[in-house]
Amino acid sequence: MIDDPVIFNWKFDWRMLYSQGVDRLTGYIELKDTGNEFLPQKIDVDLTKVEQNVTKSVIIENDSNIHLKVSFEYYLTPHYAHPKKVSYEDLFAPSDMNDTVLVVEGKKIHVNKVFLSYHSDYFKALFSKSFKEGSLSEIEIKEVSYDDFGLLCSSFYPSHQFPNDQTVEKLLEMSRRFLLPSVTKIVEHHLSHISKIAIPKKIWLADEYSMDYLLDKCIRQMDSMEKAKKLKELPEFDKLTDKTRSLILGRIMDFM
Repeated sequence: MIDDPVIFNWKFDWRMLYSQGVDRLTGYIELKDTGNEFLPQKIDVDLTKVEQNVTKSVIIENDSNIHLKVSFEYYLTPHYAHPKKVSYEDLFAPSDMNDTVLVVEGKKIHVNKVFLSYHSDYFKALFSKSFKEGSLSEIEIKEVSYDDFGLLCSSFYPSHQFPNDQTVEKLLEMSRRFLLPSVTKIVEHHLSHISKIAIPKKIWLADEYSMDYLLDKCIRQMDSMEKAKKLKELPEFDKLTDKTRSLILGRIMDFM
């Protein structure tokens, strides 16, 4: 009787997931032999490098050469790194680059007029000579919280932080109020390529905030009659614009 070790090796390459914010993959591989030459094996997996091998040695007790017929399945859970929160105090601190002060909830925010005006037509108008605020040394911004304004600015400032599924709605709301199309585009990219938000909610957001690329992608992802009809039956369907509802109905017609 000879105990022959058989080496199984899996090579994982998850660079694409890493680029989408995944920091780690954990789970296991389930290895089976249809010929019952060895018992089912469960191999723990903990991937912290984007290119990593997982190896398992299995002892085969047999006195002759055999041909193994094996199958395997893997079950992995992605873990997302918590982004380091931007310090709003540092973001809005006085510097040689800043030339005016905004006041939000009684807190002074030091900003650069040209930079904000470049990104936002709201601030371009606010800082112009046509508005009395443009000549003030301090300008109060009302009906917005300090944290929400910090979140908004941190999404397009040089030391920016990317949106996540918890911040997208607030960013879209703020970008519409302060006329910041670049922020809407950043959020649209997140929703289109990274977000785990369900398609019906994405469609509503795309419709509400005129994100055509996201809307088109979501419509195309309804790849069956069942998915398209299920969306039509949701309460959110009646809240959509006529244009978006017609796109969904058109998608249903594609499967008839």
